[in-house]
Amino acid sequence: MKIIDEFKEFAAKGNVIDMAVGVIIGGAFGKIVSSLLNDIMMPPLGLLTGGVNFNDQKFVIKTIPGLDKGVTINYGSFITTVIDFAIVAFAVFMLIKGINSLKRSQPAAAAVPTEKQCPECLMNIPINAKRCGHCTQPLSA
Repeated sequence: MKIIDEFKEFAAKGNVIDMAVGVIIGGAFGKIVSSLLNDIMMPPLGLLTGGVNFNDQKFVIKTIPGLDKGVTINYGSFITTVIDFAIVAFAVFMLIKGINSLKRSQPAAAAVPTEKQCPECLMNIPINAKRCGHCTQPLSA
């Protein structure tokens, strides 16, 4: 039963739940970007390249008699996937950049003083000094 209890504790931590939500939203975001790429960006790009549909581009290695498909290298699909990845990576970069700019910078903690001023000669001396090293004046605590 100890393993089950440890798993429950692990699964109930906020970081695991946040990560799961991120993966789910990331999957949905990936579908949006794929649709943007395939349905909006690639048709005009295909028109500019003479009506070429990148997803249909392939290099036929061998045709198999009696089948429509043969052995092919689908480089057009690969190009579309690379562009898809670049768009997702850029969108995530911009999202993280925006989140980082929204974070409020924490004020720096006040530095603990390590020196104090001698009241007699006004020289800096260690904070725990009992006598000034410059003028030998006894110091009050």
